[in-house]
Amino acid sequence: MCTLIVRTGRRLSLMGVRDEYADRPWEGPGEHWPEYPGVIGGRDLKAGGTWLAVHPAARRAAALLNGPGKPADERTKVSRGDLALRAAFTGELPAEPGLTVYDPFHLVLAGLTRIQVLSWDGARATVQDLPQGTSMVVNTGLDAASPRVITHLPRFRDSERWHELITAEPSGDPGALIVRHELPDGRVFASLSVMEVTISQDDVTYDFTDLTAERDG
Repeated sequence: MCTLIVRTGRRLSLMGVRDEYADRPWEGPGEHWPEYPGVIGGRDLKAGGTWLAVHPAARRAAALLNGPGKPADERTKVSRGDLALRAAFTGELPAEPGLTVYDPFHLVLAGLTRIQVLSWDGARATVQDLPQGTSMVVNTGLDAASPRVITHLPRFRDSERWHELITAEPSGDPGALIVRHELPDGRVFASLSVMEVTISQDDVTYDFTDLTAERDG
């Protein structure tokens, strides 16, 4: 996933836009993992993990974004897709000594009282709390200089109807929220889906939009 928008408050709101190669197989949200009972998310069928996991009973969610940095050793590398599942299920971030098997990432763990971002660049891990209000996490982390953040964060701060902000046509522009890149080898890298989650003391909602279905339709 390449963009996560978070708004704190009595009702915690999250919107995740997943950017991925269009030919990578996946399926929509469900309780796909018996080892993590009660956790819901879309499943990556290549590696088995997820990009955004919600644990309704625990009133928390976790999201994973790829990050820049030093790749893990190919001989020992483990898929990052399990990180959001474990964080949502346990309510804990992974400890740094075990991170060397993962490529760089940003992992957001969100609950009603605290939202943390764990960033791993392949050599060093940092953890920071998300500030109150509306924030945007991208592949470069909490990056105020990102063209995507500059373009879209003010719009999300000012709007209560976030879904209306993702209706733009896909673009290859660096500031685009919904992207589509046709690569020289013929593959397509694009925004494939959008997840909208709200969490309060009383309930949890999870809305899923398959952008590939909308384009096909």
